[in-house]
Amino acid sequence: MNKRAVVLLSGGLDSATVLAIAAGKGYDCYALSFDYGQRAQTELNAARALVKSLGAKEHRVFNLDLAQFGGSALTDSSIDVPADAEEGIPVTYVPARNTIFLSLALAWAEVLHADAIFIGVNAVDYSGYPDCRPEFIAAYEQMANLATRNGVTGEPFKIETPLIDLTKAEIIQQGTQIGLDYALTVSCYQSDDEGRACGNCDSCHLRAKGFADAGLADPTRYQS
Repeated sequence: MNKRAVVLLSGGLDSATVLAIAAGKGYDCYALSFDYGQRAQTELNAARALVKSLGAKEHRVFNLDLAQFGGSALTDSSIDVPADAEEGIPVTYVPARNTIFLSLALAWAEVLHADAIFIGVNAVDYSGYPDCRPEFIAAYEQMANLATRNGVTGEPFKIETPLIDLTKAEIIQQGTQIGLDYALTVSCYQSDDEGRACGNCDSCHLRAKGFADAGLADPTRYQS
């Protein structure tokens, strides 16, 4: 039986690259996306398109309304998405998001007897979220193998983070080399219903800079 992996897939540039990498490593990929009350619902359409393009074994979209808690510009319409990068942890940080997402991925991975969970966290060109750091991933992996049947019966999980030490340009270059179509991805925090990016938010700035630094044409569609 082929190796199995649960791949967290938002529909953005980083998670798409991770799905392509996992598939290239020979894993049977089970993609997991979340409808968590985020502003950019079109990223889920991008995730569905990516699954078709890259050939995941299965794709599930889990409904989880983090907007009930709010506390983030991505889940609370009363908080504006900032146009410029902020000092410290920005208001686009969703409290405990990666902890929650990894926990649900872990549950599915245990049912599947998967070998790994892939997540596209990055600690170089990123927005400063605390749950994207290597220390968090290492601590989570340790917890996962203490808390699960797999972990205590000799089938430990590996949390794979192939992008964590890469610049955005390096991520784009790697994805391009393995044939990933970045036109299918949506990275914007407030893309419109057609998936067009605002061009103003921090995520748009990081993405545009990544393509420029990589020396590659940016396929992003913008609202104006």
